[in-house]
Amino acid sequence: METAYVTTKGQLVVPARIRRRFNIKPGTRINFIEDKGRLVMQPVTREYIQSFCGIFKLKPGEKSAVQELLEDRAADKAKEDR
Repeated sequence: METAYVTTKGQLVVPARIRRRFNIKPGTRINFIEDKGRLVMQPVTREYIQSFCGIFKLKPGEKSAVQELLEDRAADKAKEDR
């Protein structure tokens, strides 16, 4: 377990071992997530972003939300034109 202190300016220094392990460099964005009374820090690194790759991939025959919306609007417009 690592420990850090918050400065009078509200800043928190992440221990070097943690920074190296999670590839946190100067300028890295950190998300703070509240989870069941705990505070979780999630660094937004290239690896974190790449972990989402393909998460929204459509299954064969499935329509995207955008495609469904376009079709609904086209159907609404056709009804209005009648």
